[in-house]
Amino acid sequence: MFLKKSVGNGRIYLSFVQGYRHNGKVKQKTVEKLGYLDDLQKIYLDPIAHFTKVARQRSVVPEEGLTVDIGKKLEDGANGRRNLGYVAVKRIYNMLDIDGFFQRKQRQLDVEYNLNKIFSLLVFNRFLFPSSKKKAFDERGVFFEKFDFSLDDVYRSLNHFSRYSQAIQMHLYSQVRKTIEVDNQLGYYDVTNYYFEIPYSDEDKYDDKGELIEKGFRQKGPCKEHRPDPIVQMGLLMDSAGIPLAFDIFEGNQSEKTSLLPMVNRVKRDYEMDRIIVVADRGLNTSDNTAFLAGVNDDDSNGYDGYVYGQSVLGADADFKAWTLDTRGYVTDIEIDNQPGSGRNGEPVSFTHKSRIFAKTVQLKNTKGKRKLKMTIYQKQLVYYSQKYADKQKKDRERVLAKARDMIANPQKYSQSTSHGAAGYVKNIKFVKETGEIAQGVDLSLDLEKITEEEKYDGYYAIVTSEKDMSDKQMRDTYSGLWEIEESFKIMKSEFCARPVFLQLRNHINAHFLICFVALLIMRVLQHMTDKRFSPKAIRDSLARYSCSHLDQNYYIFDYRDDFIKSIEHIFNIDLTNKFLTTSQIKNILKNP
Repeated sequence: MFLKKSVGNGRIYLSFVQGYRHNGKVKQKTVEKLGYLDDLQKIYLDPIAHFTKVARQRSVVPEEGLTVDIGKKLEDGANGRRNLGYVAVKRIYNMLDIDGFFQRKQRQLDVEYNLNKIFSLLVFNRFLFPSSKKKAFDERGVFFEKFDFSLDDVYRSLNHFSRYSQAIQMHLYSQVRKTIEVDNQLGYYDVTNYYFEIPYSDEDKYDDKGELIEKGFRQKGPCKEHRPDPIVQMGLLMDSAGIPLAFDIFEGNQSEKTSLLPMVNRVKRDYEMDRIIVVADRGLNTSDNTAFLAGVNDDDSNGYDGYVYGQSVLGADADFKAWTLDTRGYVTDIEIDNQPGSGRNGEPVSFTHKSRIFAKTVQLKNTKGKRKLKMTIYQKQLVYYSQKYADKQKKDRERVLAKARDMIANPQKYSQSTSHGAAGYVKNIKFVKETGEIAQGVDLSLDLEKITEEEKYDGYYAIVTSEKDMSDKQMRDTYSGLWEIEESFKIMKSEFCARPVFLQLRNHINAHFLICFVALLIMRVLQHMTDKRFSPKAIRDSLARYSCSHLDQNYYIFDYRDDFIKSIEHIFNIDLTNKFLTTSQIKNILKNP
């Protein structure tokens, strides 16, 4: 097949043409009409170069045609299915120069196996067919690459991946900024945890003198799924475009509240950022975090950063509660609802709110962590009311209260682990320490006073910020961006199956989450390149399904095509329309442009 240029009426017309022989004579057949050159120049920078390349990639069927032995039998254990959808993942992988990063690190190591080859296999597999490291190795033949290393090499390499984790994160940040421009002052931060299906927490390690060498990593702590298993925790920092910036892993029994400041300090130092405005949920809204980010502490060691936090009205002080319930000052604006997940995107909604600049007194520890220091900071406080939120809170509470009433009537049915949420509404409840069962002989009753107090604040939500010049709407819009980091955790847990984790060594666990982080970053870049028209699930399903089966004579047959495949054709300037491709043509597609 070749590109033909025909001239007519003073204009050049392009088409794909296939040459063939008939009765000993060379003839031509038009395969596809492309259009006039001057029209195509409005779409392509150089249409002739583009379509010449496409023509070379198109399948050329031998003159005698492709013959298939329809009586051929399958061999035992045959698996001729192979994936080409990973070409999109590989293009982003190479665009981020991850291959170059490992090639440079490899020169400093005395190892025979190829770090980049191992890391790329684990990332491709995690993105498309998430599984254990062993299964990724065993099924590496699904990709059109040669992965010449052993399973032992895979496990050995995990130590190196863990060692380079922070360096890779810095490298990825610099590479992403070459492609995606965002407000890098705004950073969304949150913490989640991942469980291990093991019965006991890791023990602390001590040397012969009794000095602590290493804390136990997998520890029982507050689990998001309320499971009793040991966990580790991940702190994730994301930019305003939803692109992951950095992550860290810490012990399961460590408070998530203490993880924020080390992450901010590291990112500011390593990424050479002058200032970060941290957007976080109310769980991280502590005095120490607030004072630190506001630039107030006892030794002036911190520069001025900023924060936008959620604020619990129910958990606020008496002054804040009284201000919230005071009807004076509230205004109602009509705005367009662009909140993701609201179900009303693009529709006008009412926004009832009020705000104030408030001198807030906070208490924090000094540099030695002993006595408390009182500091005054000025922050803007916003409270708003939503009837929809009030209805949801009431409905959620009624569901928990139904469980609480059943606990009172049938305490033998419940334990400490199964009574989560409802136990807080039951007066006099106690649990047997050894068994976790509800103690017998106790007069259980519903805490009506607590219920009445909570009902006062149904529908109210508050946000506080160091950015006193932010409008009420800017505060709300900025804070609403947290949904993307919540979705990022969901992607890692559901699409990339990051849990449960079947690794024991701390370095190996850290390497596992680095692989998940890189897969997430590639996913977010692909979403950005396609204007977020496709969900992570749609992207992963599409690329996993763009696979082929081997035919005779070195040909592969493809049977899937959708809108996302069409999109990556345009993004990466590749042709994925052919039903039949040879191995050499597939390798050309997988090469960098």
